[in-house]
Amino acid sequence: TSIGDSAFRNCSSLTTVTFGENSQLTSIDSYAFYNCDSLTSITIPNSVTSIGDSAFRNCSSLTTVTFGENSQLTSIGNLAFYWCSSLTSITIPDSVITIGEYAFYGCSNLTTVIFGENSQLTSIGNSAFAFCSSLTSIIIPDSVTTIDSYAFYNCDNLTIYCEATSQPSGWDSNWNPSNRPVKWGYTGE
Repeated sequence: TSIGDSAFRNCSSLTTVTFGENSQLTSIDSYAFYNCDSLTSITIPNSVTSIGDSAFRNCSSLTTVTFGENSQLTSIGNLAFYWCSSLTSITIPDSVITIGEYAFYGCSNLTTVIFGENSQLTSIGNSAFAFCSSLTSIIIPDSVTTIDSYAFYNCDNLTIYCEATSQPSGWDSNWNPSNRPVKWGYTGE
């Protein structure tokens, strides 16, 4: 039901991880796959509710992270995918409520981040997408009530589409420090 702290830490030759169809895994704990720099892809079982701090940190060959349609994931921890510099796209499950600080920091090849129509996301942590220099657009669901400082720092090619019509009071004044263009009241058209 859980992969413990540092379980596969520094397994530098690990290339694939496969979970059974009826996996009962509920948590991938802190540093579980830290520095597994040969890991190229992973499919997270629907039963997983949390990805711990630094769980996939420095997995520099990780290109694909897949979540099922019925994912129960509610939280992506601090630094969870920090410096996963080969990651190109990610679809965040609707069930996710929080994205921790530095979660996708330095994912320099990340071009696409997708939130579903029924996203329950409420908070994006400090520097969560900082230095995602290939990211060109992101749609922030109107469920997001908190964005901390530097969330999109040095995302030099980014246009931010917000479903909210104006900046919510819970967003840090420095949430968009690189002054990337923001389109408020985005409806998908």
